[in-house]
Amino acid sequence: MKEVLRRTLGRLRPIRVPDAPARAFRDLWPGDSSRGAQLLRGEFEVAGTRRPLQVMAEGGEGWNAESGPAAWRAASLGFAWLRDLRTLGTDPARLRARALAADFLERGMLEPMAQSAEVAGARISAMLGNWDFFAATAEDGLRRQLMVRLAQDGRLVLSQLPLEVDHRGALVAVKGGMAAAIALSEEAWLNRCLRMLPGEIERQFHPDGGHVERSPGQQLLALQDLIEIRNLLNGSGIEAPAMLTVAMDRAAPALRMFRHGDGALALFNGTRIESPKEGGGAVIDLVLTQAQSRGRAPTELPDAGFHRLQAGRTLVLAECGAPPPRRGKDPARGGLPRGADRYAHAGTLSFEVSVGRDRMIVNCGAAPAGDQAWRDALRSTAAHSTLILADTNSSELREDGIGRRPESVTAERHEAGGAQWLEASHDGWRQAFGVVHRRRLYLAESGDDLRGEDMVEGEDTPAFAVRFHLHPSVDVRPQDEEGTVLLRLPSGATWRLRAKGGRLAIEESIYLGHDPGPTRQVVLHAAAGTGAVQWALSRRSVGGDEDA
Repeated sequence: MKEVLRRTLGRLRPIRVPDAPARAFRDLWPGDSSRGAQLLRGEFEVAGTRRPLQVMAEGGEGWNAESGPAAWRAASLGFAWLRDLRTLGTDPARLRARALAADFLERGMLEPMAQSAEVAGARISAMLGNWDFFAATAEDGLRRQLMVRLAQDGRLVLSQLPLEVDHRGALVAVKGGMAAAIALSEEAWLNRCLRMLPGEIERQFHPDGGHVERSPGQQLLALQDLIEIRNLLNGSGIEAPAMLTVAMDRAAPALRMFRHGDGALALFNGTRIESPKEGGGAVIDLVLTQAQSRGRAPTELPDAGFHRLQAGRTLVLAECGAPPPRRGKDPARGGLPRGADRYAHAGTLSFEVSVGRDRMIVNCGAAPAGDQAWRDALRSTAAHSTLILADTNSSELREDGIGRRPESVTAERHEAGGAQWLEASHDGWRQAFGVVHRRRLYLAESGDDLRGEDMVEGEDTPAFAVRFHLHPSVDVRPQDEEGTVLLRLPSGATWRLRAKGGRLAIEESIYLGHDPGPTRQVVLHAAAGTGAVQWALSRRSVGGDEDA
């Protein structure tokens, strides 16, 4: 890759590097001041993974492959820390931002990952969006170095477009190229990005508005990318392509679909919410406002493969689609994955349930920037509220995505008299065990009755378990009646979970969404040869709540 880039950059004409960006840029999104304070202590947190990030004078380990997992390094080399320091807003935060930037210019900018288009594109956007905070009043020497780096990164990105990856990184690269073009008044760069933008949007978003990575977290970030691109163009007096507006009009309602009653996102496929400022209700409201979206949440995303059942105060969100296609990873890009399955989980047919603002049934969450063992533990089928057969994942987990996977995932939705039910299946275990998993979900018109049936169809079916991971705020109590537990929510409402066809047990679990920490799960264990299990969640009456 280095030789290809050298030859490509060598053919590009020299560009004039101005003393400052041609126009002012503004980062629209809030950072996290607590993470900014961590940065002052020499630590950088990415998606719940905290690792040292220090300058050389403080004993910093550098920006190379040994400094952390790929996702953590991509964020650090992409200057994601600038937003948190800006939100902290103190003079020490400004000085820390300059020190880290100077250290990167000295030691980090030649790292292969730093020179990948998606990381360089993210760095361009971060630098320009936070320029007034950390660079505008910096010493002339550092400011000049940053402007030169900006120009070099712009050329780097443009030389690699169109980017041969299937995930959001390609959109980040185009956005960074456009920002560099506007900052440096490079009209040819901007025209090239504008020519590529419609095709990239078409690759990134399904017709239903769902993002190709099938991740609520990436859906949010990709919509933010579209908003930033629109604002870049509008701020430069350029009319945005019609496809951009259409994509935003579709992507915003799709984002609404993934929201629980507390306003934050469901935890599918790499989605993790550390704080209300990152993926919580407030930032989603801000994004939807910026997108000028007023549409209602759809009941399904047929292309992305998600369904939303809602009645009364009860909401069920179910994943009923196959993992995205894979491409492997590119060593020349520092080992970054290329496929849209880079954050995909083995959670096919998993579901989450909330009642009002209370989450009840959840998936465990994600650690996309963590070490591989911890990352894969949370990607496993067992970390999701679904059926797991013979302790085997429904999709094969690989470092850069998904290997073996379901070849056929089906879902049929029905509604009558206010009641809704969903019939879904996947064949992720057909190759290994010759079986198909079928799941039926039924939500009554009142919302107070949710019933399910999980079937394993095939000969010589192994033992399996159906898991219901609970939010940490849910109090679970076993009952004298066999196959029954009570779940008490923070609101005081009590739900009875009953099951037949297997042995019901309460076991330990973990949750990495809002209020992360240890929690419990209810597990329905079925012996080998069992064809189906049934379960039901029903809300107890007020009188029943009092004696729970």
